[in-house]
Amino acid sequence: MSTVIQLNAPHRIPPREMRLSSLLALFAQGRRGGDDVFWLKENAELLNVLECTGQSVPPEALSVHEAFYREAAERLRFFPQYYRFFLSMVLDIEDLGMGGETGARMVAFAERQGLPGAELSDLQRAEARRLMRRRGVDPIREPGLDDRLRAFASRNATFALPNKKAAYELTHIVFYLTEYGRKAADLPPEAIRSLHFAGLTAFLEQNADLLAEICIALDWAGDAAPLLWADWLEEQTASFALTCASDVSVADDYHEFLVCNWHAAVTGRPVFRKPIAAERTRFDRAPRMAPLSEISRAMMTMDAGRSGDWSVMRDRMQPSLSPATCDLMEAAARSSTHFDAFFEGFARAGQP
Repeated sequence: MSTVIQLNAPHRIPPREMRLSSLLALFAQGRRGGDDVFWLKENAELLNVLECTGQSVPPEALSVHEAFYREAAERLRFFPQYYRFFLSMVLDIEDLGMGGETGARMVAFAERQGLPGAELSDLQRAEARRLMRRRGVDPIREPGLDDRLRAFASRNATFALPNKKAAYELTHIVFYLTEYGRKAADLPPEAIRSLHFAGLTAFLEQNADLLAEICIALDWAGDAAPLLWADWLEEQTASFALTCASDVSVADDYHEFLVCNWHAAVTGRPVFRKPIAAERTRFDRAPRMAPLSEISRAMMTMDAGRSGDWSVMRDRMQPSLSPATCDLMEAAARSSTHFDAFFEGFARAGQP
């Protein structure tokens, strides 16, 4: 029998340190086994959120990772293909308060073995560089890398269309160039516009996971995310339902839960405001509309009647859209000063 935990009474929410301790124990011991690569992924993501937002973690809470920390260097030698996961976890565990020199030894091993040289993607090379620089090693001495990342981020047309892979790569470019908010990214205005374009697509899709990352990236890039997006994300963060049971599926919305709370931390809001148990838990977001396909169908059927001018298309599209989707389009148009430029590409009008 599953139990759905939904809490509205603030006085029943445990103190923050207790919530963080339970969250660390849940992901370390309650959801997956340590031999599962998805265990590495989930725990690396949680530790990264805690570390880069400067969360104060009780020292005893990190004890759930003591066994992993002792074995991490040996596991890296046997599974070098996962070196970025291993480095991320170990460096965050140390920087959150466990201390130790294992991270420096593992970075030195990764350098000796030339592990970043196995990366085909500029984005993965940037991640490897960011990780290894945390212990004083720069494995990629290539001045053109940052230029290529900024050039990708500055191609606005890429982000005026639904393209989740490109949008997530865009946010991670900002994460790595700013070292997770610790330095200026020196992004050109075109890259800032790309973030707004990707954010508008995510908002029209009602994709809280992606929109939260975009709002974080905007903040770290020195720009402000639209207030409407931030308010909507706050509502989504509060709406998650947590189900604790030994038989629940963990193919769930955990990542969206983490990223929404990450955004809350970056914007100074309370984090993980749920009664989290250190046992197997499933995270479910609230049901929501999925309007993007409806919008795309309405535009595609217009053929020659399609225009890149939102002031024209507002009336043309209305009969083909549900009232809720019409309201969402109007809200998106009000949310960002970049909407008209975004819509010109989003409409795909006048294409040969």
